[in-house]
Amino acid sequence: MRPLPYPVILASASPRRSDLLKPLIPEFRVIPADVDEDGLTDSDPWITARKLAREKALAVFEAHPDSLVIGGDTVVAYQNGDAWVQLAKPADEDDAFRMLSILSGRTHTVITGICIKWPKGFSSFTDESKVTFAKMSDEQIRAYIATGEPMDKAGAYGLQGGARPFITQVEGFVSTVIGLPTERLSEALRDVD
Repeated sequence: MRPLPYPVILASASPRRSDLLKPLIPEFRVIPADVDEDGLTDSDPWITARKLAREKALAVFEAHPDSLVIGGDTVVAYQNGDAWVQLAKPADEDDAFRMLSILSGRTHTVITGICIKWPKGFSSFTDESKVTFAKMSDEQIRAYIATGEPMDKAGAYGLQGGARPFITQVEGFVSTVIGLPTERLSEALRDVD
């Protein structure tokens, strides 16, 4: 990838997003955005992901207007009849158990929204992948929760970590599920001027 004409900031506290960004952009700063995520949630998970990514990028760009800021947010959702139900980060272990019990034995959708803001422009997109979980026993769910890993992740699981053995199929980019669709991001960064 060609060098970018601006210093790059990742507007996310996620170490997983940082790890995914490093192969694309070796040098960048991490400045997490402070936005009210609950206030930006929409009934449509694609709108939620895009809105949260945009607000994170814009909040950090406001303080760093000479930079290129990448904001991202990941939403885990499943359909319940005609409505989409979104699973955020679990509030506690009981909430994580509830979420993982819902995902057990079913396919859900992971949507990651990305927003790129730089002095001369703005770009945003969403990417989605479908993830299928094997049926998990209550004991397996509790053992996974006991690792602590689910507590800071949308949907209460990390594909790249301890949940991997429970996942039977991913349709789409694995990087989208982890939180930064690098394939799409790489394309979008080519348009930065």
